[in-house]
Amino acid sequence: MGSLPAWRMSLPGRPLTGLTVLVVEDSRFASEAVRLLCLRSGARIRRADSLKSATRHLLTYRPAVVIADMGLPDGNGAELIARIAGAEPRVPVILGLSGDPDNEAAAMAAGADGFLAKPVESLAVFQQAILSVLPAESQPAGPRLLPDDVISPDSAALRDDLAHVAEVLSGATDTAAIDYIARFLAGVARSAHDAPLEQAATALARDHEAGRAVAGDLARISGLVQDRLAAVGEV
Repeated sequence: MGSLPAWRMSLPGRPLTGLTVLVVEDSRFASEAVRLLCLRSGARIRRADSLKSATRHLLTYRPAVVIADMGLPDGNGAELIARIAGAEPRVPVILGLSGDPDNEAAAMAAGADGFLAKPVESLAVFQQAILSVLPAESQPAGPRLLPDDVISPDSAALRDDLAHVAEVLSGATDTAAIDYIARFLAGVARSAHDAPLEQAATALARDHEAGRAVAGDLARISGLVQDRLAAVGEV
């Protein structure tokens, strides 16, 4: 990536200035958190919400950082990580992202340089995850500030995610749809610090995997989602 220009070295409070981050994430709430963290760090951001969309982005742009959610609507983020890690020239920084800490091993095995666990809200953790694996020639010079800021995405992004879940729930009949609801909603709930909703999503995943009836789980989740939509002001 070459040496850093002088103007970037003079911005210690925005150590990611000049970098472009591609976040591959189907949750609007989670990707909005990353957008705010990039904004505060000086980085530009592009977003893809699926493997297909990410592939299109990568054909046109060459980001310095790719942050890939491990569960996407059309496949596993590990597939994307492995593909990017094996490409030449390689993206300098590849990070896995998930609300399930157990996915870290799969991300690293696929070739990721690091891993971010949801909720992603600490500016210091976000910056350090990237700077710690950024090539030496691209590291910012001079003293590095250690920000203690915590960001909080706008409720509109959470509303969009909840509305998406409500729509999928209305037609959830097959195994793939139920798996998607459980995974997606667990990640959204963890990012929003909503323990009851996360527990309901986890129960759905557990019962579905065990082959038990999930009608009760789906009804409970539907009620919780509607309650949350009313609370954040569904439009």
